[in-house]
Amino acid sequence: MKSQVPFPFLLSLLCGAISQQIQYTIPEELAKGSLVGNLAKDLGLSVQELPARKLRVSAEDYFNISAESGDLLVSGRIDREKICGRKSECALEFEMVAENPMNVFHVIVAIQDINDNAPYFVAKGIDLEICESALPGVKFPLDSAQDADVESNSLKTYTVNPNQHFSLSTKESADGSKYPELLLEKPLDRERQSSHRLILTALDGGNPPLSGTTQVWIQVTDANDNAPVFSQDVYRVSLQENVPRETSVLRVMATDQDEGINAELTYAFLNSPSTSLFNLNPNTGDITTNGILDFEETSRYVLGVEAKDGGVHTAHCNVQIEIVDENDNAPEVTFVSFSNQISEDSDVGTVIALIKVRDQDSGQNGVVTCHIQEDVPFKLASTSKNYYKLVIDRALNREQTADYNVTITATDRGKPPLSSRTSVTLHISDVNDNAPVFHQASYMVHVPENNPPGASIAQVSASDPDLGPNGLVSYSIVASDLEPRALSSYVSVSAQSGVVFAQRAFDHEQLRAFELTLQARDQGSPALGANVSLRVLVGDRNDNAPRVLYPALGPDGSALFDTVPRAAKPGYLVTKVVAVDADSGHNAWLSYHVLQASEPGLFSLGLRTGEVRTARALGDRDAARQRLLVAVRDGGQPPLSATATLHLIFADSLQEIQPDLDDHPAPSDPQAELQFYLVVALALISVLFLLAVILAIALRLRHSSGLNAEGCFQPGFCSKSEPGRPPNHSDLTLPYSHCLCVASHSAKTEFNFLNLTPEMTPPQDLLCDDPSMAVFSSNEDPQMACDTSFSSHVSFYKRI
Repeated sequence: MKSQVPFPFLLSLLCGAISQQIQYTIPEELAKGSLVGNLAKDLGLSVQELPARKLRVSAEDYFNISAESGDLLVSGRIDREKICGRKSECALEFEMVAENPMNVFHVIVAIQDINDNAPYFVAKGIDLEICESALPGVKFPLDSAQDADVESNSLKTYTVNPNQHFSLSTKESADGSKYPELLLEKPLDRERQSSHRLILTALDGGNPPLSGTTQVWIQVTDANDNAPVFSQDVYRVSLQENVPRETSVLRVMATDQDEGINAELTYAFLNSPSTSLFNLNPNTGDITTNGILDFEETSRYVLGVEAKDGGVHTAHCNVQIEIVDENDNAPEVTFVSFSNQISEDSDVGTVIALIKVRDQDSGQNGVVTCHIQEDVPFKLASTSKNYYKLVIDRALNREQTADYNVTITATDRGKPPLSSRTSVTLHISDVNDNAPVFHQASYMVHVPENNPPGASIAQVSASDPDLGPNGLVSYSIVASDLEPRALSSYVSVSAQSGVVFAQRAFDHEQLRAFELTLQARDQGSPALGANVSLRVLVGDRNDNAPRVLYPALGPDGSALFDTVPRAAKPGYLVTKVVAVDADSGHNAWLSYHVLQASEPGLFSLGLRTGEVRTARALGDRDAARQRLLVAVRDGGQPPLSATATLHLIFADSLQEIQPDLDDHPAPSDPQAELQFYLVVALALISVLFLLAVILAIALRLRHSSGLNAEGCFQPGFCSKSEPGRPPNHSDLTLPYSHCLCVASHSAKTEFNFLNLTPEMTPPQDLLCDDPSMAVFSSNEDPQMACDTSFSSHVSFYKRI
């Protein structure tokens, strides 16, 4: 369009929200669909990205944007006079919003005036009375015409039809408006012509010019040679807006030197659009308000006042009323762009909304500041005059606060200040920023052995404060101290509930404890997880009967012989029953009981130690051979037991028991014979070793004069030797040392084996690895009993 003059330019760079300002100039009254300018091109946007940017303008009543080309088009009637009134400069200011990314562009479209309004006179005619005595050169101001156009298209000149008495000139008032002034060129003669009719024409400056006319009726009156005179040509006054009706503005005053009726003055307004807001007392000249004065509509009024005497003379003055602005308009807050869904992982400084504030007042009354409450993680940042952006001020956490009610308060600087509030609700959307948390730092569970397979043995539980899949927790086993191949055969975990199931029956004797590492993992992307340890303690049940280690039993279940000196006193330690129990705790606390005895009351049995002692001395009627049936019971419920048979022979030497041995030949058991030969060989080796030691000592004493050689042959001299091989508990043998002694005072040789001393107590690792190996007294603590050593005297033995 030839009349279009585009002027795009860059005003300023704003922080991410308002980036450019574009200005165009167009004439008013453009047809709908007329092109204003190509906004996309002026902003450097390509046609391909227009659909994604979603361009739109806030002044939808006047303009729209073509989504295909980016052209700014006229969408409604643009009447400069309706939009801006009498203002010399007229412009439509609006915003264009682009998304992805979000930008706001300030657009100003200047509206050029066209000559579409002809001048017109408010009154259909002008009545004027002029005294015939009026001298040439007298001027008569006439009512001015109105023209809605401005600048060059506004009212320029007045003309009057040619006549011999009057001429017309155009004058300009203080407010810039033009009015006609009639000049008397030639004296009037009422008797010759009592009236005159003139055609007053008002012309504007358009091309071509437009005009408006009215008739001027002039009545010639008799002479009144003094005209009224105002005290001042221009009256100026300031008036607060919104003053009540009938508020006094000022009083105009004129004087007339005539007397009588010719000096009686009346006041009236000259025709003006503003006179409806004011009243003028025709007799006193007092001007009062007749309506509500609004600074935002009109800040200045110019009133023309005429004073007329009783004759035909008049005087004119102007009253200029300046309206003083009051702070009577609260600020207005509007959202140019707004998003109420905010991801909780949004960066600090992210723009949430673009806000525009406006106050119709002027000066300090129109200066607006905005703020929000302090207890929200957002802040307002000023981008340009009247624009703010709402940005994230600190990190968001949906789990702490899911919604924020933000109140934006806009306050002007008036006295007193006015403010307005606008509230918006911001919703924080969830992201997977919280790993599951177990309700306990670690778990421990006790499971009795022999549990049914598939039984629930424990449950772990974790919670995740996130929403949806981000908070949905599943469980799994990620590590264990069990063999990886065996793990699945021992336990499993429910992925949904965290319940741990036993896949098999546990055996306390094989596995007393194991540890699992379980993981709770959410369904977010990426998924987050946490680990916790679960320790499973397998409790013992009484499922193992005691096992007798000593005395060792033969294939037929009989025990070895134990010899007891005939002179044994009461309390003499005969032997000791040693048993173990694979269970633990109370289930392994063993007690010893005599079930049968050949001679009741001859022997006593330690309840906890298993020690067999003589209860009294051997009597003459007591048999040399005694038999004890001993039961070993554990402390379980119900208790389990085992039995052992002891064969005891009262004799002082091997020769004494030889007839018994002959009377009761041992069965042809190769293992028993081998043991017998081993014992005999061991005795011979010990004798040879002892003789070698004696010989070595004798040779040594021969070279020592201060030593007594006979001391080596004193009674009781013993030689100790250890077994030739390390103990093997699996062979049911005990790691006892033995002592071989030779008595010099006896003609008979006596062989004593397994003479146990405190130094020969079974090692602690045999007796104390398991409480079942402990030897107790009836009032001893089980652990203290592990430290109790025992001794027994075992003489030469043979299987029955």
